[in-house]
Parts: sequence; C-alpha cells; structure tokens
Amino acid sequence: MKTIIPPIKKPLTLLTLTCLLAACGDDYSYSTTESYQAPEPNTPTTPVTPDPVPAFDSDGVLNANIRWTDYGVPHVTADNLQSLAYGVGYAFAKDNICVLADQILKFNSQRAKYFGPDMVPGSGDSEHLISDFGYLALDIRQQAETNIRGMSANSQALLSGYAQGYNRYLADTGAEIDASCAGQPWVQAISDVDVLTYSLGVALLPGAANFLGPMFLAAPPGESYVPYMKTSVAPAQAMKFSPKVKMPEKNPNDLGSNGWGLGKDKTENGKGMVLANPHFPHTGNLRFWQFHSTIPGYMNVMGGSLSGMPGVINIGFNENVAWTHTFSSAEHFVVYQLALDSTRSDHLTQVIDGAPRPINMRELAIEVAVAPGQTITLAKKSYHTVQGPMIVVPGNFEWDTASAYAIKDANAANFDIIDHWLAMNLAGDIEEFKQAFKNYDGVIFNNTMSADKNGDVFYIDDSTVPNLTATAIEQLTTNPLLIGAKQLAGFTILPGHLSAFVYEGAVPYEQAPKYQGTDYVQNSNDSFWLTNAAMPITGVSPLYGQVSNQQSLRSRMAHTLLSDAAGSDGLFSPMEVENALLGNRNYLGEAVLNDLLSYCSAQGSTPVNGKDISAGCSALAKWDGTMNNNSAAGHLFREFAFQFALDPQWATPFNAEDPINTPNGLLNNNTTLAQFATAITKVENAGIALDAVLADVQFVERSMPNGAPSGVKIPWAGAHNIEGGFNVFTARAGNDGTLLPRHVYPAQDSSSILSTEAGGYHIGYGSSWMSVVNFTDDGPVARGLLSYSQSRTYGDEHNTDQSELYSSQPQLRPLRFTETDIEAHKIAEMTISTADE
Repeated sequence: MKTIIPPIKKPLTLLTLTCLLAACGDDYSYSTTESYQAPEPNTPTTPVTPDPVPAFDSDGVLNANIRWTDYGVPHVTADNLQSLAYGVGYAFAKDNICVLADQILKFNSQRAKYFGPDMVPGSGDSEHLISDFGYLALDIRQQAETNIRGMSANSQALLSGYAQGYNRYLADTGAEIDASCAGQPWVQAISDVDVLTYSLGVALLPGAANFLGPMFLAAPPGESYVPYMKTSVAPAQAMKFSPKVKMPEKNPNDLGSNGWGLGKDKTENGKGMVLANPHFPHTGNLRFWQFHSTIPGYMNVMGGSLSGMPGVINIGFNENVAWTHTFSSAEHFVVYQLALDSTRSDHLTQVIDGAPRPINMRELAIEVAVAPGQTITLAKKSYHTVQGPMIVVPGNFEWDTASAYAIKDANAANFDIIDHWLAMNLAGDIEEFKQAFKNYDGVIFNNTMSADKNGDVFYIDDSTVPNLTATAIEQLTTNPLLIGAKQLAGFTILPGHLSAFVYEGAVPYEQAPKYQGTDYVQNSNDSFWLTNAAMPITGVSPLYGQVSNQQSLRSRMAHTLLSDAAGSDGLFSPMEVENALLGNRNYLGEAVLNDLLSYCSAQGSTPVNGKDISAGCSALAKWDGTMNNNSAAGHLFREFAFQFALDPQWATPFNAEDPINTPNGLLNNNTTLAQFATAITKVENAGIALDAVLADVQFVERSMPNGAPSGVKIPWAGAHNIEGGFNVFTARAGNDGTLLPRHVYPAQDSSSILSTEAGGYHIGYGSSWMSVVNFTDDGPVARGLLSYSQSRTYGDEHNTDQSELYSSQPQLRPLRFTETDIEAHKIAEMTISTADE
C-alpha cells in the first residue's frame, strides 16, 4: 500500500491510494505495442536564426557603445552579437552584479564552499549542501562544459560576450561595487560556461530544482543519505544533518503575470498592441532589468529580461513585433513510481516492460567551509535512472524494497533558450515570430502573447511540456488512481514500470495550444483554455492545464477589463490599456461589496461571534472599491478577502457554461459575517485604523547592504490576487533565491500577509517590468516601468527612481526607442573595447 500526501496548505482528508504499479494489482494488466528505448542524450540543435545577424567580429576585438537615458536605461549598440552582449553584460553588472555573482555560485554548486553547510549556521538544516549536491546531481555544469562548443554560433557569441562584459565591469571597478557583495571572495570573473550553466539552472526552476531536497535524501533501504568526508582533515566540530524536506510544489514561488495581445479589431488605430505585466519577485534571482540592443541593419529590440539573460530580450518589442509572457499552468516534469526487482538485495534494479534496468550510482563531491579559511571535501551518493534522478520525501515518496520514485524534467539540458529568444527578437512579423517556436523549444515555462504592426495576434503555450504517449494521456485522464494521485500531489505521478508511460522529449509545436487572429489573446495564469473567450482552446495534452474549470478572480478581472475598459467604441487606445493596468480595480470588491455592506449594516451592533462589527462596517462604507494610495479601508476588505478565500460564500456556484461570470453573489449568513469580523480583528491587532488609506498601510522599503531595513517606506498602490486585482503586489517573506542580505517582516499568521511589526504590507513581489507597446505608422510607441528600478545597489540614483515615480501616482513612462529620443534624454555614454583591456 502507498499513501501519497499532498503539500499541506490546510487540513485535508488523506486519501490512501493503492500502489500505482502493476505488481500491486490489476490496474495495468493490458498489453502495449509501444516499445521502450533508453533516452538519447539531449544535444544542442543548431538551426539558423531568421536573419543572418553577425555573430562574431572578424578581428576578435569586441567593441560596444553604451548610452544611458533617464532612469538609468542602457542602450547598447554594436556590430555583432558578441560585442553586443559585451556591452549588455557590462551594463547589467553595473546595476546587479551581486545577483548574478550569487547565482553563478549557486549553480556551480559552491555555496557550501563559501557559506558552510547550513543556511542557519550550526542548525543542521543542510540547505547549502542540498543546493550544491542537488545541482551536481542535475549535471548542469557538466552539460554546459560538454555541449557549449556544439551550440549555434549565435549562442556561443552571446554567452562569450556577456561573460567578458561582466568581467570588464568587475575589473574596472574592483571593490567599488554594490556593498552587498563588495570584497567577497566569491565575486570573481566568470566564463561563458558559467553563464550557460546559469541558464541551464534557470530552466529547471519550475521543475527539478524544487526537488533538490528529495534528491538529497534519496538512498536505498538500509543505506544512509548522509554525506561523508573525503578529506583527511576533520572539522573541529561534528557536523549535524537535520534537513527539513517537504513535499515539493509545482510553482512554489507563485510566479504569475498578465499579458494581452490586441489585434487590429481591438485597437483604435487598427494596428497591434501588447500589454506586458509580469508578476515576479522584487528582490533576488528573478529580478527583471530593462535594456535596448541594437546591431544596425539587423537588430533593434527593447524590453526587459531576467537577470543573466545574455544580450537578448525576454519581454519587449522591435520595429515589427511586440510580445510578452506569463507563467504557464503547464507541467514541465513527471514523477515516476518505479517497480524494483525484489530479487536484488541492493535495491538498485528497476523493471521496465519485464526487463531489468540498472539504477546507477554516482559519487558527488563538494567543498564545504567548516571554519574561517578551512574547507573539507564532502561526498555523497546520487542515484539515477532512465526517468531521471531518484527522490525521497518521507511519508510521501519512499524508497523501499518494492518501489521507489524518480523525477524526469522536460527542461533538462535545454540548449534552445538563447536561440529561441534571439529569434523572437529578430522577427519581422507574426509569421516569423511563429517560426521561432517551430525551430526551437526554449521558452521554458511561459505562455506567449504577441501582436505585430499589421494588427495580427498570436498566442502559444510552447513551454517545455513532457510529450506523453497516447496511452499515458488516456490513463491519466480516465484512471481514478492516477487522477487522485495528481490531485493530492499537485503534479503528475505515473507508473514507471511500463515504457508506455515513459515520455521522450517535449510536446512538438503542432500539438501545443495556440491561437491566431486579429482580435485579442490574453492570459492571467489560468490555462490556455480561455485565451480568447469567444474561441476556447481544447484538445491538447492534460499536462498543459485544465479546461472547463473555475477561473481565478484575476483572470475574471482581465476578461472584465477587456470587455469594459475600452470605452463605448470597444477599441483600445494605449492610454486606455495603461489605465486598465494601473486603475487598481478589485474584482471581488466589485462582485460582493454592496452585499457585504448591506449585510453588515443590517447586523448593526449585534455581535458576530462576540465581535461588534459596526465600526468595521462604517469604515468599509468609505472604500472606493480600488486599491489606490488614497483608498480608505481597502486593507480591511483585503483581510475579508483572505478569510473569504478559505471558505468562499458564493450565492451562485460556478457554471462551466459561464466561466467568466460565475460564481457570483454573496451569501447572507453567519459565515460571511464571521469572516468580516475576523478581518476587523486582524486590522485592529495590527494597530491600523480601520479606515486608513492604503498609502499608510502598503509600502516598499529597501534593505541596506547589511540587510537591515532602510526605514524609508515608499507608499505603494496596487491590489492583490486574493481580492482579484490585476496590477497585483504582495509581501514576500521567504527565500528570494539568493543569499544577499535582505529584511522581511513576519505576517500575523498564515491566513494573511498583514504584518503587525511592519504596520501593514511590505511589498516584495508583483508587477515588475510593465509596458504598453502600440504600433503606429511611425513605428512602435511604448511606455513602461520597472517598478523596483534598474539598480539593486542601495544608494544608487537608479535604485528607487522608478519606484518613487510609481508611488507618486501609478503610471508608466516613455520608453526611448528612437535615435532622436535617445539622444535627447541621454544622461551618460561610454564605449568599451577589449582592445583597451
């Protein structure tokens, strides 16, 4: 018998499942004609990009011109990709060197070498060991070293130039860098292999990277997972190993976004328009950064990219096409339950189609700091199968004498990332943009929405999704055992003893969910299903997400804005799109506020569960229904929304025939009033007035280089997912993916993000790189904002400038794309060359 327990977010009735394997029952006593083949190594592909953009300079000398315009935005011009990336790497390092230095360390499995074994020194949490051994087990460094010279010339040029630009900045500035990492021994020159290793690690963030702890614990019955010393020098004090490994989640960082592509049927000027609104952490390894890349005659693209993207734009536009991404609901990995050969006492043989298959053991070794100036070498065993590395989660995924578990990530060894985005950057229209997705499979975890100058729009979820066989899909969608396992775990679990269930490669372009038209495409992190509400998408792999399911409040807000934010003519102007983004409307408030006020007013001062709610009712009556700086009592409604989400009291239930408008209405019962009473209590316990304005309650605050709060709280408008906001923000108290010092404020409890210590909401996540791009007869006209500003360096002039602009009034700013505009707003300029080094 096997018990599969999901991540515990609230009390659940545990469902005991029978074993998934055929040996445990008759669930799979059928024959199959599909034969098993061991996976071939995932090697880089080298198709040519749509335009013959120069990769390298013939004389081997790199030259780049960098001009900075207002808000510290770099515009990099060069004659080839390597020189372009040289300039981009330099400019990025100037703003965010500590972030990338930290990530290079992480993905090279060297955190323990500099920081010791534990996140909390001496605790035995083994977090740095888990990270280092985990990325070694995933083999990303070895993959980079082995395959980099087989990648396309374009990718090699970008990786090489970016590393050299980063190194040039480090050499030019020395210790005069961000004080958060200045002078640290782990801030070193990097190589193109380092940058590729980083890219391969990022590709695993929505999948196998969440299973590093379970990989750390993986060991056969009777064997210990504990690392052992490979050095003759013992640490002065015995090391503790007490890792706390929980059931992994598919999207533990709750990454999200909004994106629209508006076609000629939806815009005032009959051309394309794109709204980009990624919701990502404001600190750490997933920061966006804005820049402009130009190779005259070949490439002219502007936008924002995640840290470490070598010279190409993730979300942006060129003269012809604009695009954006949202985090996909698709799954990028499968966990397999393996059948073990019970006749083998070492438990290192699985059975597939009745034939034995070895479970391979590798010894991994890392350096670990145990005292100032002293390191030791620790080693441990790592176990690998044709389905990927072995995992153990105590109480969930155990390795016993009959079965064990492994994870197979479709993004493993994904060498298409750079070429894929470069092809998007170079696209001349929607057809060329589509061709990028046919040629490559490097959009690792994203939906894509796009529009071109002709007013055509295109949507695709071409994130890297396991290409399940027809047999696996049929069983996954009809077999109650597999359906129940997925519902409990939150991701797909399949039997591994039949080759019919073991996927090879990713879903091809032809089978991915997509839509093309001249009206609109949109996504707010629900599945592909209602990309265009008039033309629902169905008939794709269940790993892409659900259909006919209840939509999130934010998705319903998006559909509402698309329906009513364009005015009486139904056609959008750029400013109407910007207002839709930044108006800070609140879907739940629009749906239930009047009912809630009616019910609490009728209750009067009669206590609800011992609580007089009349003062809260009077305060809530002052709320204007939005989450802007001057909105009074918006925080009180948010706290009600948090309680409502735990037990929704909708009067009309969800109807799949009307998914945008249902459920709706608010039940008039004691539960609803008790939820409001709890909200009042939470606000009062935080010492906040019930009718305070949001500017006094919600804020951003920078950390000083040592991680202490700066004390400067910048008022912050914006809604939250819980209440159905569109321009959303939230607190972020957990690990931000780096070891850079950072302060957080604890929440009152797990049912809210309100902090008594902070006196409100300390924003650390949400709308980041925002832009609205509209094509005109004169080319693209764009406005945008990087909400947390370009530079993470405390005290830098571009550390808070865009944040302060947003705080004064939620707004975007002009993006300087034309030569005339760049020169008119230039604040600095330099030319760098390797000839000068």
